[in-house]
Amino acid sequence: MPKISQGFKFFAHPADAKFQAYGGNLEEAFQNAAYALASLMWDRDRVRPKMGYPVAVEARDLKQLLVSFLEEVLYLLDSRGFLLHSVDELTIRREGDRFLLRSRFYGDHFAEGLETFGDVKAITYHDMLIKTDGQAMVQVVVDV
Repeated sequence: MPKISQGFKFFAHPADAKFQAYGGNLEEAFQNAAYALASLMWDRDRVRPKMGYPVAVEARDLKQLLVSFLEEVLYLLDSRGFLLHSVDELTIRREGDRFLLRSRFYGDHFAEGLETFGDVKAITYHDMLIKTDGQAMVQVVVDV
């Protein structure tokens, strides 16, 4: 039985981690996907939203946009020791043949008392789904 929590749920997967994230629209589903990704590596409830980082990604399709967006969580962790607490001001729009995403991540740098308990190596396209009919849903498999 999948574990359901705060707009996303995890599924058993042989070698990686797989989750679905939901929302009333695509922006909420992407936001919940970032929360699912973070929850694989740290307890978001213990991270304080002390600072923010702007996020701007663009892609040729929604799958590439989702991968690029989630890779920002990994990039900020690896390059700045930044732990995500929340995602705000997330917008997705189509401009010509490209999709543009703008957002702001809030959280804190890794500090004493904050611990990580997992490692996500990469976001994959394997078994990825994006549904926007009715409630939005994104399905992601990550390499752990």
